[in-house]
Formats: sequence, structure tokens, C-alpha cells
Amino acid sequence: MTIQFDDRVVIVTGAGGGLGREHALQFAARGARVVVNDFGGALDGTGGSSGPAENVAAEIIAAGGEAISHGADVSNVEQVSDMVAMTLAKWGRIDVLVNNAGILRDASFPKTTPESFRAVLDVHLMGSAICSLAVWPHMKAAGYGRIVMTSSTSGMYGNFGQANYAAAKTGLIGLMNVLHIEGGKNNIRVNTLIPGAATRLTEGLLKPEVLALMLPSAVSPAVLFMASEDAPSRTILAAGFGGYARTYVLETEGIYLSPADRTPEAIAHYFDQISDKSTLHEYMDGGGEFMKFLSKAAADAGVTLSR
Repeated sequence: MTIQFDDRVVIVTGAGGGLGREHALQFAARGARVVVNDFGGALDGTGGSSGPAENVAAEIIAAGGEAISHGADVSNVEQVSDMVAMTLAKWGRIDVLVNNAGILRDASFPKTTPESFRAVLDVHLMGSAICSLAVWPHMKAAGYGRIVMTSSTSGMYGNFGQANYAAAKTGLIGLMNVLHIEGGKNNIRVNTLIPGAATRLTEGLLKPEVLALMLPSAVSPAVLFMASEDAPSRTILAAGFGGYARTYVLETEGIYLSPADRTPEAIAHYFDQISDKSTLHEYMDGGGEFMKFLSKAAADAGVTLSR
């Protein structure tokens, strides 16, 4: 089965370079009409220029594709609304949103300021929420939509000096989970990418010979898969170096303690059992995890849950 995007309209944020540019080029090569968004700021989010987005859009058009550019700051509601309005005026629909825009303000936690922490969350987390919220009613009305978030290994596992970045990237997992649940009845599927690629965000962090292996072109196929018509939903897909893996958030079965036994000493005593990986389980929503312990507590108390 060949994955194509003929007549589909795709918005890619942060597409003026790096991963976003590659996403945009690969979507266009498979028939998509692409909105190339990029604020054009520096690595830390300061400044701004329409040039990067315009250049990528021109590159797509020169190759025979369809594209327009927009310089919206994804954390600015009015600018994002203007981008969506321009897209609808041009093509009348929005099928795919790839939330890729991001900035870095790395520092060890004691050296992180509240301002730099907030700035990173504003672009990565709030920007993804603002863009998703802007396209949501149009996807809902059409009965079709695909949204891809961009998380990070920092968000899933942590990296030194990236408390702000990691907090934002982990937040996107929670955003995906809820949008997956709420969008399901309208055929809106929401997934998350964990990329490993050489971009402005990784320059200076790794050796040149390692960066040479981290081709953005190896990551974008994962995005196109997660944005395709037959895409899964609520999937976290890691992609880098040509490798692809699925990431899960799991929880052990744990234990239940009767009221008289609920002490920190009991938890310490049973901690190995609480941590037993052989009982790991994936929950599809918060209610499932809630019911795991509620059912045990109800049984212990003699409470009937069913009506």
C-alpha cells in the first residue's frame, strides 16, 4: 500500500529548516498541499523572519508542488488564527497538522529562570495546543483529521540541563492522550513523534560524526505514517538514525492494602512487588487505571459498584 496525500492540506509548524523542512518536503512529494509555517526566530525564540518559511515553500513549488508560507508564532493565538484563515481561504480544508515548532533555552535547573522556563513551554506545549485548537473545529466538521505532536527523549527519559524542554515535551504526551479520546468519534487521530535528528537544536551537543548519522530524512517517514489515512492513534513513535520503535507508558498491577495496613513501612516492605515488571499493563484512559484500585477497595469494603 502506497501512502499518498493527494488533495490533503498539511500544516507543518517550524518548517523553515531541519526536521520541519524535511517533513514539508516529503509531504509535498506525496501530493500534499503544504502550509510551511516558521516564525524564523533564533534558536532561543528571539527575533523573527519570514525568509525560512518562504524559502521552503518556494522549494516545494519549484519541484512542482503546492505550498504557501506563514510566519505565525505558534504561541500567539491571533497569528495562528490568521494562518488557519489563510489556509482555508486558499484551499478550503485542513487535513493534517504537524506540531514541530520549538526553541531551546538549556541550563541546569538552578540556573533556569522562570522566564526561560515559561518561554519554552509557551512554544512547545502551548504552541501545540493553540495550533491544535485552531484546526480542531474544521477537522471535526470534516469528520477527518490527523495531528502529530513532537515530543523528545528528554520528555520521556530526561536529559541534563533541559528541565524546561523536558516538561514541555512530556506535557505533549498528555495532550495527545486526551485529544485521541476526544477526537475518536470524528475520525481525528493524534500521535506523537520522538525524533532523533541533526537540527539547529542538536548542533553543538553532539560530535560531527554522530550528527552526520542523524538525517532528518530518516525521521520524516514516521511522521507521514502517523498522518496517513490509515494511521493509528495514541501512538508514540521514536525515529532516528533509520531506526523506528514504539514507546509505551505502562503501569504495574501493584498491590492493595487494607486501611489498617496503609503505612509507609508497608509500602517499603512490598516495594519489590509493587515494582514487578511482569505485571505491566497499558491503560487506554485514566478511567481504566482509576477502576483498577477502586474495584479492589470496593470489594474490601463490601461496596457494590454495579447498579
